[in-house]
Amino acid sequence: MAYNMALRSFLHIGDSTYKCVFTAIKFKPKLYIVKGYKQIRNFHKFRGKTKLSQSSNSLSEELLKKQSEYFPNLWKPFTFTIIFSATTFIATAIWEYERVRDKTYRIIRSYKQWGIHRTGWRHTMENWWKNLSEGERIFIPICFLNVLVFLSWHIPAFRLTMYRYFSCTPTTSRCWPMLFVTFSHCSLLHLIVNMYVLYGFSKIAVAQLGREQFLALYLISGVVSSFSSYLYKAVVGIRDPSLGASGAIMGVFGFVCTQFPNAYLSIIFLPMFKFTANTVMKAVMGLDTLGCLMRWQRFDHAAHLGGALFGIFWQMWGSANIWQKREPVLVFWHQIREPPRSN
Repeated sequence: MAYNMALRSFLHIGDSTYKCVFTAIKFKPKLYIVKGYKQIRNFHKFRGKTKLSQSSNSLSEELLKKQSEYFPNLWKPFTFTIIFSATTFIATAIWEYERVRDKTYRIIRSYKQWGIHRTGWRHTMENWWKNLSEGERIFIPICFLNVLVFLSWHIPAFRLTMYRYFSCTPTTSRCWPMLFVTFSHCSLLHLIVNMYVLYGFSKIAVAQLGREQFLALYLISGVVSSFSSYLYKAVVGIRDPSLGASGAIMGVFGFVCTQFPNAYLSIIFLPMFKFTANTVMKAVMGLDTLGCLMRWQRFDHAAHLGGALFGIFWQMWGSANIWQKREPVLVFWHQIREPPRSN
């Protein structure tokens, strides 16, 4: 079977870094003293010192001191990644339990409402939603959130808040942006291409995993990719923030390509050229690895690798040994929800 994949998966088009962020922000002169802008100005000053020190093949004590100031302790984002991943796994498992439990009640309610015939736009919307696949039903809310955040980037009153909470900045002490950044785009092309790729792969992944496990994979891949970006930037001394759903999408991409290695993928603008999923995955990850080794800063290659590796891990081990063994969580939740009755 053949699946279309956007050109973005090969060339990493639109992976926004600080250039995109601050093109969208467009600070006015009177806001020049804003903390976020001062931080970026210091970033560029520090970049020049970093390059100078590296050219001499030694880091001075002053540079080491600066690095300790710019890069906070990574234990906090690491702890957030672990706690968020565990919480997401538990929450999605409970969501699945509640959905299955409520299925009977929904059937009963539907039976009682058979005599009620909706008309107008409600009837049209209900039929439209029922005709969607499971993958499309989970994709639409994710796409809606991405569009909402994209529009917020272009509201002047929100721009400083968007920079603080919806861009992945290695110098911040906040952890929630590690999640929020997976719904953040400030470029329309970046948004369109990412959503196109997600739409194609989400239908396949949801069909294999179910909506709850897919959502867990998507969110955890996004946070893991953000931590991978933090870790890489701290090691090599990069301070530029980044944003985009690419890391989370790469998690889904890694899962699908590992699950269906012989499936054929084609480039959106060049459908006559087709490649096996295994070949595409190796090419994309190879390019990202090269980008990390060469310290290319146009795209967040470390985030791509982190997301893809987690998707591969989930297909090869996580789904069978974590998700399929969620019974203790469900039993515990069932006991809390419906405690045993005393005689």
